[in-house]
Amino acid sequence: MSAHYRLEKAAAAIQEVVSIAILAELKDPRVRDVTVTHVEVSPDLRHAKVHVSVMGDEARQKLSLRGLQSAAGFLQAKIAERIEIRYTPKLQFLLDQGVKRSLAVARILREVLPQPEAITPEGTPSEPSDSASSENPHESDS
Repeated sequence: MSAHYRLEKAAAAIQEVVSIAILAELKDPRVRDVTVTHVEVSPDLRHAKVHVSVMGDEARQKLSLRGLQSAAGFLQAKIAERIEIRYTPKLQFLLDQGVKRSLAVARILREVLPQPEAITPEGTPSEPSDSASSENPHESDS
């Protein structure tokens, strides 16, 4: 088995254990709305960077990160219980900005790109709903 495959497998197992423990077992009220997005492990498996996404503003994100860091020992113990590896990795939690950035990009794209026409159930484009379409085209401009 290649070393790269072994690291990926260990990272996936750590991600699963940490995700479940955060969701079901962690009682810290600071840690809410947290999703583990991915895990990076060092080649010797002694360190793991756990990337998390936290819903909420910057203050909520920082609070959740502090809660996760203080629960690192508890989460490491869960890893030791559930995964057979020689060393239990020391966990470091990092905020994953990917979700936040993708939402910002989507918002910008909605603002700058033309919106597609709505399609009616009959498969024909619907009429625009602005005031110009409500004028009667048969009236004369006398």
